Amino acid sequence: MKYFDGHSDVLYKMFQDKTINFQNSENLHITKEGLQKGGAKIQCFAIYIPESVHPDMKFEAALSMATIFNEKILQPNPDLKFIRSKKDIEELKEGETGAILTLEGCDAIGGDLLKLKTLLQLGVTAVGLTWNYANAVADGALEPRGAGLSLFGRETVKLLNKQDIWVDVSHLSENSFWDVMELADHPYASHSNTYNLCPHPRNLRDDQIKALIEADSVIGITFVPHFLSGSNAATITDVLRHLDYICSLGGEDHVGFGSDFDGIAQTVKGLSSTADYPNLINELTKYYTSSQVEKFLYTNMVKRFPK
Repeated sequence: MKYFDGHSDVLYKMFQDKTINFQNSENLHITKEGLQKGGAKIQCFAIYIPESVHPDMKFEAALSMATIFNEKILQPNPDLKFIRSKKDIEELKEGETGAILTLEGCDAIGGDLLKLKTLLQLGVTAVGLTWNYANAVADGALEPRGAGLSLFGRETVKLLNKQDIWVDVSHLSENSFWDVMELADHPYASHSNTYNLCPHPRNLRDDQIKALIEADSVIGITFVPHFLSGSNAATITDVLRHLDYICSLGGEDHVGFGSDFDGIAQTVKGLSSTADYPNLINELTKYYTSSQVEKFLYTNMVKRFPK
């Protein structure tokens, strides 16, 4: 059964260590071999700029990651297809996997929309406005101030609307989240879980989940143990608990998965890499119908891809 994974940090790892081989590296959760073994149909690859990068070099780092995506992931693998539109998804053939380029946090653009336009021209089709802290666009989930969108942030969202780009709310502060829900044409959460089951600042409260459902959006359940169980240890059952909770709020048609593979140190038991997706699929089929499982794994995400 095919799946759509809404978030990974492979590019970040390959940026940090230029010797990593995407084909089969033991240092990656997601590899070319793992995608084949796991049955991936679409995998998202995030450009995430670590805080250790000097502000003057963040845009250059983003361009470097876009180059890694093209030269080390796409070019050596002709059966990996660059997805820029829903039409590209529809044209995927048997045995081909789609690769979507995303931006996790607008730190790379500073206060310059031209830099964002450049990244969009390079094929970024989903943009998270912040990582955990504040930037020129908005405050993140762990920023003590907890403010919302700045004036520049509002201009950023308007640009993303104009170009039919997904606006990712996963790392936003609550005030930023509500500002985005008011302004964005295509909001979604690439990798977030439920606050009610695990009260971590990165998780979504019930009213936020309901707002995304009412906006006909989608939420990607993430495999971060701390966001699942509140500790370093989590199981596939914990993943299903969060999935079931969103369904209980009316989200059966609005929930998917965003693993955060290669952005996490600890993994879920039985989900240590993308090659283990069949373990999740097997558990899903025990509790849900085949049509529900297909929606969770693939259709709900694809349906909301805006371009």
